[in-house]
Amino acid sequence: MATGGAGRGGSGRAVLIRPGSAPLSPPPPAPAAGAAAQHGPAGSGAEGAARESDGAAGERDGDPGVSCPWQRASGALRDGPEHGRGGEISAPSIPPSCLAVPGGGCGGSGGSEWGCGGLRGRGRDVPALSAALFSAFQNKLVDRCERLQLQSAAIARHVAEVLPSRSQAVLVSPARELVIQRLMLVGKVCENEEQRLLEEVHAEEERAQQSILTQREHWTEALQKLSALRTYLVDVITNLDDQGLVNAEQDIFERTEVAEGILEPQESAKLNFNQQRVQSPLLHRLWAHCVLTSLPGSEEISIDEKTVSPHLSLSEDKKTLTFSARKAKLDSDGPERFDHWPNALAAASFRTGLHAWKVSVEKSCAYKLGVCYGSLPRKGPGNEARLGFNAASWVFSRYDKEFRFLHAGQPQPVDLLRAPAEVGVLVDLDGGEVLFYDPDSCTILFSHREAFVAPLYPVFAVAHQSISLSQ
Repeated sequence: MATGGAGRGGSGRAVLIRPGSAPLSPPPPAPAAGAAAQHGPAGSGAEGAARESDGAAGERDGDPGVSCPWQRASGALRDGPEHGRGGEISAPSIPPSCLAVPGGGCGGSGGSEWGCGGLRGRGRDVPALSAALFSAFQNKLVDRCERLQLQSAAIARHVAEVLPSRSQAVLVSPARELVIQRLMLVGKVCENEEQRLLEEVHAEEERAQQSILTQREHWTEALQKLSALRTYLVDVITNLDDQGLVNAEQDIFERTEVAEGILEPQESAKLNFNQQRVQSPLLHRLWAHCVLTSLPGSEEISIDEKTVSPHLSLSEDKKTLTFSARKAKLDSDGPERFDHWPNALAAASFRTGLHAWKVSVEKSCAYKLGVCYGSLPRKGPGNEARLGFNAASWVFSRYDKEFRFLHAGQPQPVDLLRAPAEVGVLVDLDGGEVLFYDPDSCTILFSHREAFVAPLYPVFAVAHQSISLSQ
C-alpha cells in the first residue's frame, strides 16, 4: 500500500499520505515574493530568501520541490515522467524516524506527526534535520552489517571447527562400547544364572530319582517279607494239627509282629520334583518383562452380561462395570448371575497359552480382578461365591489403601509405593502361573504358580465407582 505521494505544481509543495488514511489536501498556494514583501512582517524578506536558498539546495540535491529530507537522502521518492507529478513511495521505504519527527510539521509552525515539512516549514531547520536522520540511518546500517558479519563469522567457525570435532567425537563415542559392555554383562549374568539353574535342576532330579529308588527298594523288601509271612502262615494252617499250632504259636507271633511293623505307603513330597529349588527371581522378571513387551496387545475381552451382579451396571461396549449400592431390577434367578457379591465374568475362557489384559482402576478404591474356574458358585453370601475366598479363584484385591493377593481364603499382602492407575493380568496356562503387573512401569505386583486343571475366565469385582477394560 502506498503511504505517500508527492507532487510539484505551481507552488512546489509536497503532499504526504498517512498510511491507511485519505490523502491530505494540498495547502493553499504560497504568495508571490512581492506580496510577501508587502504584507509580511519586518524581516520576512530575509526569511523568504532563506527559504529560496533551501529550495535551491534541494534542487541541487536532484529533487526540486520536495522538502522531506529523508526522501531526498534515501532516494525513496520515485519521480514521475514529469516534474509536475511526483512518484509514489511504498510503505516500507519510509522509516518511522522520518514519519514522526517533532517540529517538522507539514501544515504550520506546530509541526505535523508525519515529520515531512513542506515549503511552509521552517527552512533553516531542514538541512540539520536531514543530516541527523541520514547519519542515524547510516549508523543503523553499519550496525546491521557488523552484526551480519559477526553472525557469518560465528557460523563459519561452527562449520569449520565445531562440527568436525563433534563428528569425530561421535565416531569415537563411548555409547557403542557402553552398550556392548552392558549387554556382555547381562549375557554373562544370564549364563551364570543358566548354569546355576541347570545344576539345581540336575541335583533336584537326582534327589527325586534317588528318593524313588530308595522307596522302591524299601517297599520291594516289605513285599518280600509279607509274601514270605503269608506263605508261612498258609503252610502252618494247612499242614499242622492242633498240637502243632500250639507249639508254633510263639514263632507265628514273632513273624506276624515283624509284618505289623511294615506301615502302609504314604504320599511323600520327597518323591516329587521341587519347583522351588529352581526358582529364579532374575529369570522370572526377565521372562515377564520379555512377555509383556513382546505381546502384541491386550486380549479382546468383553464382560458377560448374564453374569453381572445386580449391584453393577455394564456399559454398552461391555467394557466398564459401575457399582451401585442399590440393586438393579435384573433377573437374579438366572443360573449364571451373581446375586450377592458384586462380581462379573468375561464372556470367553482360556484353555492354553499366554494371555494378558489390562484393567483401568484409577477411579476405584475397592475392586478385585483376576481369574477363576467356570465352576465358581454364583449364588449366596458365602465364601463359595466370594472372589479369592475359595479354591476356584485367584485375584488381586484393593480395599482403600490395602492391596492383597487372595486365593482359597489366604490373603497375602502386596506392598506398593503408589496405587496403580492400571493393573495388568498375565496368565500362562501351560506354565501354570498368574501374574499381576503395572503396565506403566512393567513392574510385577505379584505372581502365583498353580497347576490349573480347568479353563480360566477373567473375573472382576468392584464396590466403589467403576473399573474398565483397557483397549
